[in-house]
Amino acid sequence: MIKSLLFKYQEKRQLLIAVFGALLGITFLISSIHYLNKINEYGEDSEILGKNTLIIQKKVTSASSMGLTKTDFSEKEISKMKLETFVEDVKPVISNNFRVWFETNDPYVPTFKSDVFIQALSKDFLDVKSDKWHWKEGERFVPMIMPRDFLVMLNTFMNASGIPQVSDELAMKLKFRLRISDGQKEEWIDTKIIGFTNEIAAILVPENFMDYATKKFAQGEPGKITQIMVAGREGQFGKLEKFMNDHGLESKNSQVVVSRLKSIVGTLFAVILVISIIAVFASCLVFIQYMQLLLSHNKYEVRTLLRLGMCPNLIIKAFFRYFILVFSIALITGFGLFLSLKFFVDEIFRTGGIYLSESISLFALFSILLTFLIFALASFRTAKREVFSLFNR
Repeated sequence: MIKSLLFKYQEKRQLLIAVFGALLGITFLISSIHYLNKINEYGEDSEILGKNTLIIQKKVTSASSMGLTKTDFSEKEISKMKLETFVEDVKPVISNNFRVWFETNDPYVPTFKSDVFIQALSKDFLDVKSDKWHWKEGERFVPMIMPRDFLVMLNTFMNASGIPQVSDELAMKLKFRLRISDGQKEEWIDTKIIGFTNEIAAILVPENFMDYATKKFAQGEPGKITQIMVAGREGQFGKLEKFMNDHGLESKNSQVVVSRLKSIVGTLFAVILVISIIAVFASCLVFIQYMQLLLSHNKYEVRTLLRLGMCPNLIIKAFFRYFILVFSIALITGFGLFLSLKFFVDEIFRTGGIYLSESISLFALFSILLTFLIFALASFRTAKREVFSLFNR
């Protein structure tokens, strides 16, 4: 009875405008949050580098080739770079300054030997999902991260020798060893692969092992720092790239492309997110105004019901349920539109060679719940205030 009395014969044009605004706002709100999260995650599962991280080195020029300029980094240069507002952290990449020999040491594969160079990175810059990335003197195995190109070379050798090639999983089960030497004394150390990287050309080892080998086979003299790891702040890659160009620095092209992609697409979806929040906020205001308008148009009916002894809470619940139902329909429809839009946007990314996770972002789902709760609280408080203002008159 209350529903027919208060809502059935009311002008609904303003309500439809609010529903349409909420529908569009919610669709783009969910979409922008979802793709902001997915773009930010892009590339993290396939690389060993941490978030927003680049490996940077100085460009080799004709002057550096003739020894007129240096291509290594000084501690002063590293400290100065840390002070830049768009830089979160900077760490040196430690390279060996002693001889390293790598070979297979497994009865199931033929002997493969090669001179290699090794590097050590700060653990803070690694995204290796392994509890084996540690070493101390006396431990049997040294964990290492292998450049994928090196595994390709190893498989090429095996193929040419008529031996079955090895997959990533099999390579991580095989035994290898390193021989470290200063030309006079040497030491053999067993090692195992715990991961692979497409970004670094050297074999990566824990910092503790590099410190141990440097003290023992390089008389403790540290090697030159020819590369550094730079973690940029979120959304400020453009400033970092300009700094690199201005100071003659460079990074691997794939790292730059991924970082630039994240920056550009992230900025785009951030703009859409802001517009979506404004649209949802505006539509919620229209809903609230429409509720106030309904109560204003139904003053006589509401007062009559109150004078007849109807509990004010029943009228409040009637208004609350009506607007929650309408807003829920907009939410569900908006989520359905998001799923349809997601299908086409994901296909566009795949066509461009960008494979994002197909799962729906939890942040996007949380945004739906948060939007619903905020609107529910606002509509309940408005209905309660307006009804009790009529009850007290």
